[in-house]
Amino acid sequence: MARQDFRTEHDSMGELQVPADALWGAQTQRAVDNFPISGRPMPRGFIRALGLVKAAAAEVNAGFGLLPKGVARGIARAAKEVAAGTHDAHFPVDIYQTGSGTSSNMNANEVIATLAGRALKRAVHPNDHVNLGQSSNDVIPTALRVGAQLAVVEDLLPAVAHLRRTIDRRGRALGKVAKTGRTHLMDAMPLTFAQEFGAWSAQLASAEARLGDALKRLRRLPIGGTAIGTGINADPRFGREMAKALSQATKTKFESAADKFEGIACQDDAVELSGQLNALAVALMKIANDLRWMNAGPLAGLGEIELPALQPGSSIMPGKVNPVLPEATVMVCAQVMGHHVAITIAGQTGNFQLNVTLPLVASNLLESIGLLANVSLLLADGSIAGLKVRRDVVDAALGRNPILVTALNPVIGYEKAAAIAKQAYREGRPVLEVAMEATGMPEARLRALLDPLALTRGGIHGAD
Repeated sequence: MARQDFRTEHDSMGELQVPADALWGAQTQRAVDNFPISGRPMPRGFIRALGLVKAAAAEVNAGFGLLPKGVARGIARAAKEVAAGTHDAHFPVDIYQTGSGTSSNMNANEVIATLAGRALKRAVHPNDHVNLGQSSNDVIPTALRVGAQLAVVEDLLPAVAHLRRTIDRRGRALGKVAKTGRTHLMDAMPLTFAQEFGAWSAQLASAEARLGDALKRLRRLPIGGTAIGTGINADPRFGREMAKALSQATKTKFESAADKFEGIACQDDAVELSGQLNALAVALMKIANDLRWMNAGPLAGLGEIELPALQPGSSIMPGKVNPVLPEATVMVCAQVMGHHVAITIAGQTGNFQLNVTLPLVASNLLESIGLLANVSLLLADGSIAGLKVRRDVVDAALGRNPILVTALNPVIGYEKAAAIAKQAYREGRPVLEVAMEATGMPEARLRALLDPLALTRGGIHGAD
């Protein structure tokens, strides 16, 4: 086994050994030693947000004359490298760490101080310079909000919009294809594929609107509140200028929270966003399960559609093909729902002036956003864009659907229509044929009354 070299670092608790090639310092190393829990570091989106916050803080503090401009430039340059992902290997702190995220904040402070110090060839202090005017207690909830908002705006909303547009495009192409509707998983009145797909699209449009509304509150940043919300050791203008700097750097709107005590003590806006992610997961699971049912078969199920064949479906049954992307979607949605439960519990965890589950909230939010964005794109391009309607199966089932007699209610009454439906089902005959025998009505009129495509437009079809 190769020997690893170490160097000695120190913090307020004393000295300890740190890997010689690590950019981090003593406090990060203590966290690495203290929290060998999941082996999962904080996600990329969170590290990016931390870098953006630290770069903005250096620039704002320099503008106030609190930080030498050269030092500020060095810190900002290093922090932007962190934001870009250049140094992700040097952010090893586990998700399950101190609940304030202090270890991750100090990880960023130490890495950025090391990088800036090397570039400037002078000492840059992680607390006195990089963390100037800040506390872990306002930095971490700010990075949580910045990371989540950017992930929603840059990744999730475009992905959901793409899925919705794909559904709309396929719906328009199938606007005149009627099929059997189902309620309680039982045959119901007909509708077109466009109407069925339109309901999915409407679900997604509502999800987009709810996400956009949640972002109005998520964009309120508690930075500038420092330890508990009073703003101790920060310039009174710091929060306002930080919101401006972050908005400019990300091309996304952020604002300084009016009550920074709220943004530090509770994470209700993050819980709200998680709730909207949960609602989107509900919509996607519904769509995925509809696709699975419609694709079921090809002989013994509904068999209304044929999804693109992506891979062999069985290691023992040759020729079997499964709806793998809708299945993956169901699993993603289940995980997002689980994350929401965890975030809900986390949101009420803490006492008085600080929530103490911030790393969990940040990680779960970002993972949920990423999962939903990725699976939305895959479901659009890998399933919906290429699905084929099996017209023979759809038309045959529609012609035998006894519920079509609903259209005869205004003409012959509910009880007579029910008798025709039961006879047609019992004898396995088309409703039209049985209705002709039972009513003596002309075939042309019955065909008009029982036309499935006409029935998809609603209204009363029995009037002369």
